[in-house]
Amino acid sequence: MAKTEQATENAQLKDIISHAKEYGFVYPSSEIYDGLQAVYDYGAYGVELKNNLKRLWWESMTRLNDNIVGIDAAIFMHPTTWKASGHVDSFNDPMIDNKDSKKRYRADVLIEEKAATLERAGKEEEAKSLLAAMGKLLEAEDLEGVRDLIINEDITCPISGTSNWTDVRQFNLMFATQVGSVAEDASTIYLRPETAQGIFVNFLNVQKTARMKVPFGIAQIGKAFRNEIVARQFIFRMREFEQMEMQYFVRPGTELDWYKTWSETRLKWHKALGVPEEKLRTHDHDKLAHYANAAMDIEFDFPFGFKEVEGIHSRTDFDLKSHQEYSKKKQQYFDPEVNQNYIPYVIETSIGADRLFLMTLCNAFVEEEQEGKKRTYLKFHPSIAPVKAAILPLTKKDGLPDKGREIFDKLKYDFNVVYEEAASIGKRYTRQDLIGTPFCIAVDHQTLEDNTVTIRHRDTTEQERVHIDELHGKLGTATSFKNIFDKI
Repeated sequence: MAKTEQATENAQLKDIISHAKEYGFVYPSSEIYDGLQAVYDYGAYGVELKNNLKRLWWESMTRLNDNIVGIDAAIFMHPTTWKASGHVDSFNDPMIDNKDSKKRYRADVLIEEKAATLERAGKEEEAKSLLAAMGKLLEAEDLEGVRDLIINEDITCPISGTSNWTDVRQFNLMFATQVGSVAEDASTIYLRPETAQGIFVNFLNVQKTARMKVPFGIAQIGKAFRNEIVARQFIFRMREFEQMEMQYFVRPGTELDWYKTWSETRLKWHKALGVPEEKLRTHDHDKLAHYANAAMDIEFDFPFGFKEVEGIHSRTDFDLKSHQEYSKKKQQYFDPEVNQNYIPYVIETSIGADRLFLMTLCNAFVEEEQEGKKRTYLKFHPSIAPVKAAILPLTKKDGLPDKGREIFDKLKYDFNVVYEEAASIGKRYTRQDLIGTPFCIAVDHQTLEDNTVTIRHRDTTEQERVHIDELHGKLGTATSFKNIFDKI
């Protein structure tokens, strides 16, 4: 990538980060104490956007599919859970340090970034070959070979510009803590690094109590924690994050058909959200995790390049079989259709709520010239916009605020609306554009005469005159999740 192109992309990300803070979407955590690296807080509009995205995903899973139900498992789990899942022994990232800059990097990320540079230069085959070589070395746990690959490919430290690397070492990503009231008697447990295991250990509980038949799914939204070596790129990679996962239990032998079905369904979901097709791509894994027989990522073109937003994995029966072995409790399902007991295979869809948030923010961030002036606004789909409409009386007198409050009170129970009367109407429109409000409702003197108001549309800035009695229906139609569901 040319330096000017990269600088433009970095500048765009900086603009988005600055906008997110200035307009109440995302703040650095504990900022008054100079913050905490890779930890962020969601502001007034950020939490609304994130909650809308989570609710959209949840309803896409549990309402559109009558064989998918949800749970909310605890963050703390019995420590043997993570032994059975393989996290204690193999949940590691290969890290490498540059001796000159004293900076630490993930070895695989350095190689992936080199491959991305080759791909952008039109050297796709070289990029594929490099990633394949890395995959083989990591699968063989040949860390010395990974270091040699970095040196042979002339991969240098972005800070020092040198290739004076240490050996590659494995670094376990789980956060450990103690549970128990007395230190000497305390046991080591872990903050969960993923939400999936809470679903697996509850497989039979849910199957029996919800009376589910294979194939069926269990969905969950929850916090997860990973002690990332290099946490960067704003909220893309954090140490505390939120996952939205669905594990779909299927009959052995049908898993690859279901894998294909869910891969297509999830890609269609992102497009329905308003993400342009050219901003999305899929990536099949060259190196599969120990539990998978197929895996792919859905990637979005962020300002820092195409990166994973969601993963779809065919996890085989690894998890349930492993929990059966460690717990000595059978994790089998009796299938009356084939008159057989078996451990189901699993298809997983896993999306990061924070990455989805960042993708949505990047996709919505619009800067354009309009009548010789620069206009910035957030082009959110109305159904996920933090604020659906702003009620704006033209003046603070002549009874217009009272009428505005009356409209606000009629709408507030079904929509997140705001009332604002400070500053000129033009400045108030601009403020709402900057937080992505799709509709502004202006209350003027004519409103007092015939109960009509002006709706100003964010994307086009066009205006239309409607009766107050029409507002609820118009907002309901425009902001309904059904607009997205119909495209899935």
